[in-house]
Amino acid sequence: MKTFEKAREFMYRNARPLDLARWQYHFENGSKGAVLKALSYYQNEDGGFGHALEPDAWNPNSSPIQTWCATEIINEIDFTDSTHQIIKGMLKYLESGQDFDGRLWYNEIVSNNDYPHARWWHADVDSADSYNPTACLAGFIVHFAEKKSDLYKLGCRIATEAYYADDKQGLSDDMHSVTLYIRLMQYCKRAGVTEFIDLALLKKRLREKVTRSIMHNTSAWESSYICKPSRFFNSKNSVFYADNKEIADYECDFIIKTQLDDGSWNIYWGWNDYPEQWQVAKNWWKGNGTIVNMLYLKGMEKIHSRL
Repeated sequence: MKTFEKAREFMYRNARPLDLARWQYHFENGSKGAVLKALSYYQNEDGGFGHALEPDAWNPNSSPIQTWCATEIINEIDFTDSTHQIIKGMLKYLESGQDFDGRLWYNEIVSNNDYPHARWWHADVDSADSYNPTACLAGFIVHFAEKKSDLYKLGCRIATEAYYADDKQGLSDDMHSVTLYIRLMQYCKRAGVTEFIDLALLKKRLREKVTRSIMHNTSAWESSYICKPSRFFNSKNSVFYADNKEIADYECDFIIKTQLDDGSWNIYWGWNDYPEQWQVAKNWWKGNGTIVNMLYLKGMEKIHSRL
């Protein structure tokens, strides 16, 4: 059975409604509206997101990390209507000052501890020690907030601070940080904002960091949670493709080769605690991973059309 057909069967047999809607949008002429409808069930009254949208934290309360996950799905389906209730709610949450210290949105919140979670989301205090996910959230604000609003001014300030942050605080070679700064660059470009960020220079820096961040020892790919090209791009049209063409092309073969019999791919991390809940979360991650891998093959022209 072909890679796509096996992946499709896995999604229909295992995926969360949200991830199935994403799959249908990308590969079966599904609608953005269906994705947004499914996404809305993870949004709280305060506008933030929770409820294990990010499957490693089952906290139902809103958090910046879970809200960042929502921005990624909105970006994935290229949804740009700032008047939509989901977007308006997210901006309300970001403007409220909740889970925010005036400079950074928290990446750790203590209420995670009350629910099943991976050890890296356990928190002793509400805190932020990097621009993860602040850089992306600031870009989201710059893109979607009203240009004359106080929230827009806040987004511009934080985006500027993120841009000028030293490597220890923000733009390190850590794959998560690099991804967030890529999104910041993309949001500012779409918003036509150039007065406080040198987008050309940021792109140059990111091209260098993407190449350095990718694990070129491919023997480690089959057993470790490491950085592959698909972390940063999924199209030959990406500004990062030409610099990494050989290993990016190799990832296509790797994806096809490592697909499991059930149509999914291995997850290379796990939880030390909550073993029963981890099995559920692992399956949710597999649904997400299947979409990521198939979008990569599609963008690399291994899958040429929707059903």
